[in-house]
Order: sequence, then C-alpha cells, then structure tokens
Amino acid sequence: MDSLDTIVAIATANGIGSISIIRVSGKDALPFALALSKKQILKPRLATLSNVYNSNDEIIDEALLIYFKNPHSFTGEDIVEFQCHGGIAISNIILNELIKLGCRMANPGEFSKRAFLNNKIDLSKAEAIAKLIEARSEDAVKLLARQLKGELTNFVNDIREDLLFMLAYTEVNIDYAEEDLPEDIFEQIERKLEKIVVKLSDTLESSKRREGLIEGFKVAIIGKPNVGKSSLLNKLLNFDRAIISDIAGTTRDTIEESVKIGTHIIKIVDTAGIREASDTIEKIGIEKSLSAVDEADIIISLFDNSKVCDSEDKKIINILDEIENKEKLVVLNKIDLESKFDKSALKDDYIELSTKNSINSLIERIEKILDNNSHDDNMTLISKRQVDAVEKTLHHILESRMPLQTGELEFFAHHIHEAIENISLITRPYENDQMLDVMFGAFCLGK
Repeated sequence: MDSLDTIVAIATANGIGSISIIRVSGKDALPFALALSKKQILKPRLATLSNVYNSNDEIIDEALLIYFKNPHSFTGEDIVEFQCHGGIAISNIILNELIKLGCRMANPGEFSKRAFLNNKIDLSKAEAIAKLIEARSEDAVKLLARQLKGELTNFVNDIREDLLFMLAYTEVNIDYAEEDLPEDIFEQIERKLEKIVVKLSDTLESSKRREGLIEGFKVAIIGKPNVGKSSLLNKLLNFDRAIISDIAGTTRDTIEESVKIGTHIIKIVDTAGIREASDTIEKIGIEKSLSAVDEADIIISLFDNSKVCDSEDKKIINILDEIENKEKLVVLNKIDLESKFDKSALKDDYIELSTKNSINSLIERIEKILDNNSHDDNMTLISKRQVDAVEKTLHHILESRMPLQTGELEFFAHHIHEAIENISLITRPYENDQMLDVMFGAFCLGK
C-alpha cells in the first residue's frame, strides 16, 4: 500500500436509502472535499451543509460534509465523509468525481488496515468490527462491543505482561548470573504460569461453547423417516418450507433456514430421515444428516408417539448416546394420536408435543439453552485465528513447565518466547524490544 494514496469508497450498503456515505481518507482528503464543495474551509468534527459540484461546475447534490483531522480519525489520517442523498446514481457520481481528482478506490478492508498500521486499532478490534457487521443476535452485538472497547486487548496484554516478566528474569538469570535476583523468583513464575493456564483453558472452553453466537447457533433436527421433522421445521419457520407427505424418505437432502428465537438468529437444519437405505440418493442424504449433527450446536431428535419404538428409533437413540459436548433435546411428536411408543426407551428428559398444534414448549427450551450459552462473563474468542493463537500459546506454556522444574532455562525461555509470539498474534505481533525494555528497565545491567 502506498501510504501517500488518498483512498475513497462508498461506506453504506448498495441500494436505495435515505442517506449514502462516501468516505475519503488520506493527505488530500480535505483539498478534494473543498474542491467539490467550493468551500474555503471545513471545521473538524462539524457537519457542514454544502452543495457538491462536478468537474463542469454543475450541482450534483446537497450533502453534509464532516471533516476528521488526523490523528483524531478512524484511520489516523485526514478523513472526510460525504453524507449525500441515498441512491446508486448520486453516490457513484460523487465517487467518480473524487477519483477524477486523484483518489484511488480503496481495497476491501483498507480503511481498517490503515487504522491498524497507524495504531488506532489492533487486530482484535479490527476483527470485532468485521464481525459486528455480520452479527446475528443482540448478545453477539454486546460481546463484540466489549471487544471494541478493548476487553480482549486488555486480556492479551495482561498475559503478555506476565510472560515478558518470566522471559526477562529468565534471560537475566542465563546471561547475568551474578545479578541479585529475588529468592522466590521461580516460585513467582510457577504461580503466574498456573494462573495463565487456567485463564487460557477457561477462555478456550467458553469460546467453543459460544462458537455459534456470532454467526448463529445451528440446530439440527434428526429422526427416522416420517416422524415429523419437516412439519417441525415448517412450524418453527411459520411457513411451508419443506415438502410434507406420508411417504417415508420424502426429504432427500438437508434443508437449512434461519429463524429468530428470542434475541437469537439460529440456523435450523431439517435432515433426511436416518435409516438403512438401498437408494444411492437417499444414502447421500443420510450421510449429510450425520454431517449436520457433527456441525450442530443443538440437536433435536424426533420420535413418533403413534408408532412402536423400532430398530430405526433405537439407532437414533444410539447416535445421541455417542454425542458429547452438545445440547440435545428429545421430542416425542404426534401426542394427539394414540400412544404406542415405549417411552422408557427415551433415557433423557423429553418434550411431548404435536407439530399440528403448539410447539411453544420446545421453543422455550431452545431459547433457554441459547440464553445460557450467551450470558457468560468469560472472555470469548471470535475467530478461528484467535482460537489457534490461544491453543498454541497454551501448548507452549504447558511445555515450558518441565524445563523450568529441571533448571533447563534455555528451553524454558524458548517456550515462553513462542507463547508470547502466539498470544501477540491476537492483537499486534510481538517485537523483541518489548522484552528488552522489561529486562533493562528492571535491572541495572551494563552500568
């Protein structure tokens, strides 16, 4: 990226709306805005109503112009926002006039990239911004807002500070053995290591449990053919999305739709009936059903109250028994019909309902599970990149314990250095000068 470039982009979604925003960032943002508005001055952080002209001095629109003077802007550069009337034509005309003046079209994410390079945000905040746009529940918005305020940044900085402390004292002990060190220094290091292990382990567990919070929790409906899975999907969606018939195996593929329950947007997957199938197409559908179970956060298993519990039902029960670390809801459907199902086969607490009538009891249970998975004060990682960084950090910290106990300080320092580099990937890559600052700030070395 050429840091001298002045970049421009339309910051609002495509389509017709009341307002469209064109954002300009770079050293020429103000001169270009003055040229289009024919103003002599724009006061920083003051909305100025102005006509906007094209290169032929024809009025394009009447717009609000807001100037953010560097470094007090999102990117750390001069920024001007044109808030014009909404619509594809107007915003594109202003965009093209700015390009004629010398702006370059911004690359995807370039405004946030410049903010990062100018130390206005770190990587965790950049990811929170991107995820906030995609957030599918109120709880996700609240979580991401906490990260925008620096909660994850502070979490990383606290761990990195403790790791730098360990590395600094260890390096001093290796290179300057004659220096007077606190007698309990290695006991302090062990205590700090143990606290970090607990924090990272809790964070990973909480993050995996709440993985669906950002993109939407996934709910899979499973059962043998013709137990009412498609009817349940249609009832949850409140419209006929899936074909319903008395013919077993009607649903051959997984059907995925989104619906709001409480404050949550969830993805509901209606799967093909699980049974022994000779039909090749149906077999593929059943394989997809089992795959959907693996990917789901919540599994709804459906059984038919009006039929005897058979080998296919027992296969579903066995599948449920093998599933760990997932929320499972067992539903006995068609309770409006004569009961023939052996309820003792259902080991867990189950819900009785009829998809022809009310399914409120099931919706309430789903909402309760979603609320429990959302209301968690533990730190939550919002991307695979962050999870990988924490997993690698935890690995190196656990590997460092033995060298510390055996006095192999070079190996201990190596693992701590790797842990610092990995945890730093969440916010801003680690620089060795940070460790040197701790070393030479804490000890009178080389005087």
